[in-house]
Amino acid sequence: MLSLSCKPLQWCCLLALLLPAWPAGAEWFSENTELMGTSVSVELWGQDGARSRELIAAVLAEIERLDLMMNPWNPGSELARINREAGRGPVVTTPEIVEVVTRALYYSRLSEGAFDISFASVGQYYDYREGRAPADEVVARDRENIDYRAIALDPGAGSIHFTRPGLQIDLGGIAKGYAVDRSIELLQRAGVQSAIVSAGGDSRILGDLGDRPRTIGIRHPRRPGEYVVMIPLADTAISTSGDYERFFMQGEVRVHHILDPATGRSTQGLQSASVLAPRAMDSDALSTTVFVLGVERGLQLINSLPGVDAILIDGAGKLHYSADLLLSTRG
Repeated sequence: MLSLSCKPLQWCCLLALLLPAWPAGAEWFSENTELMGTSVSVELWGQDGARSRELIAAVLAEIERLDLMMNPWNPGSELARINREAGRGPVVTTPEIVEVVTRALYYSRLSEGAFDISFASVGQYYDYREGRAPADEVVARDRENIDYRAIALDPGAGSIHFTRPGLQIDLGGIAKGYAVDRSIELLQRAGVQSAIVSAGGDSRILGDLGDRPRTIGIRHPRRPGEYVVMIPLADTAISTSGDYERFFMQGEVRVHHILDPATGRSTQGLQSASVLAPRAMDSDALSTTVFVLGVERGLQLINSLPGVDAILIDGAGKLHYSADLLLSTRG
């Protein structure tokens, strides 16, 4: 059952108060760093300290490798090369990018364009640190390049081609989830039975705490350090997209990084969207999708997907649950 709370907490991922009855000598090992433009943390339960630290280092190295590959702002990245060259013809790229783009296009079709990695055609002109948004004429000019149907992907050849020369892509709405999944897979292959990997708003839990699930907090969108919902989770992923992550104020309007592909402007209507799914790549993409769709259409989509749930906070701060979670809160 979900528990509601607005008390200040120190950590997003809270350990249960009672420790599990696991083998003597085992303990939690963890490390935090900055990767993929956000805070990344790895925590695992192990008996061999040296081996556990080695696995954590391997996870962080994998995330860094994917970051170097998929960062559109790094001129030397594979994704930056694609953005430079794919408008002129097919570009053979890495299996990882083919996999991520394949899944991204699936969600573009499923949502009828609410999720669209070509939002970068306009998104590239926003500067959230400097508080700058593109002029109306720039948005009007390049909004036509936001069109997932103009991304021609050939999985067999491992190539990608943009049929609109001005099109650009950004994998920020799905790449962190993919990196989290790859990390969990690495730990599973090594025999780890309990762990959590987080990259910004994307987390995936492997196993549990032995006799009880791990509790994850969904932060209050307007009150730093507070959480609105505490969710006990095991063997699942959760992603949150919020208008508080990267934003600046333009008068009374909050200009944030989640753009509506139909307008090229920041989506209005929700403060945050959290999605639970078996894989972080899916929860990552779906949290962005639902944020763009809004409460009614977003929950309609989530309720149509088996094994997927959502918690939304609308512009007035009201909580909305997907059908299965709503039943659990009333149970």
